[in-house]
Amino acid sequence: MAGARPEGGPGAGAAAAAAAPDGKRRQFGNRLLDDPTRVFHHNAWDHVEWSEEQAAAAERKVRENSCQRVCLEKQADYEVNAHKYWNDFYRIHENGFFKDRHWLFTEFPELAPSQSHNHLKNKNESLECRSNEKGPGFTDEQHRCSCPSPGYEAQGPPVEENVSQKLSHLEICADEFPGSSATCRILEVGCGVGNTVFPILQINNNPGLFVYCCDFSSTAVELVQTNSEYDPSRCFAFVHDVCDEDQSYPMPRNSLDVVVLIFVLSALVPDKMQKAISRLSTLLKPGGMMLLRDYGRYDMAQLRFKKGQCLSENFYVRGDGTRVYFFTQDELDTLFTTAGLEKVQNLVDRRLQVNRGKQLMMYRVWIQCKYRKPLGPSTS
Repeated sequence: MAGARPEGGPGAGAAAAAAAPDGKRRQFGNRLLDDPTRVFHHNAWDHVEWSEEQAAAAERKVRENSCQRVCLEKQADYEVNAHKYWNDFYRIHENGFFKDRHWLFTEFPELAPSQSHNHLKNKNESLECRSNEKGPGFTDEQHRCSCPSPGYEAQGPPVEENVSQKLSHLEICADEFPGSSATCRILEVGCGVGNTVFPILQINNNPGLFVYCCDFSSTAVELVQTNSEYDPSRCFAFVHDVCDEDQSYPMPRNSLDVVVLIFVLSALVPDKMQKAISRLSTLLKPGGMMLLRDYGRYDMAQLRFKKGQCLSENFYVRGDGTRVYFFTQDELDTLFTTAGLEKVQNLVDRRLQVNRGKQLMMYRVWIQCKYRKPLGPSTS
């Protein structure tokens, strides 16, 4: 079910997060197209307003490419053999297809080493890191995840690569699981070939950090495990289907500081999304964060689909058999709040990407969310 595709990864718009004069990578939202005549002066522009005509044209295009649905027999095949399509995808592209997502630490500083005290130690403090979902940028970026500051001695124990098979049907004990001695635990769902996991391990030098990563594709997980940077003492990669309620996660409830979903929720069948998010929510500690970036409604990728590729409303199948859904902010808010999480951030990134050589303009729509598990005593 893994991850990003060439038409949707935020790394494709990396120029919009180019280094600022002080050498730091900018957050999205800092390059605005004030003069349309300068559109080809840069590779990408942020917060591009759509005209009424452009929005109406996008709606018409979606109506057109949705009017002819994939037959039920083929839809069943795409669901039953989903793992095969993703394995084929990674078998073809291996690890040369994606770029590492170093933009992560600009948009999600929760994944970087914390410079402040563990916010879980002060459970009675009010939650002040609230951002305006209509604002041009992020106002809560000073907040860090519950991972303690560097200097902790604890470190996860070595883990054998084949443990993922042994854990699939076991009940996880609270004091015996991979990374049980860690002081900060991050899980990435839909890890692909590790383009999120490895940057986290490189940048976050917290000795108490332990990173879990899972993917529906056994081929993708094997590529992670055989990567020269894979360190079983700090990371545990395993095959997992987040829609299969009979599969156990290799960590107990209330044990994770952060869950990361980067262009992965959109790969699920829409009616299975809620249970997947609700189950992941139970793994978070009180105060833990769920971070998401995914496709937004009327993204260029949605408008490019042709008739006969639509499975259901706003849900499509690509030519290689993998599937993708295009969200609205309200849909994601409902998924997270129904799972008992509180909104910290829910933003639309409307970006104009430019191919200056071919004089092409490509309108992207992505949604970025941060939701927190409540700190109060009512948290189960």
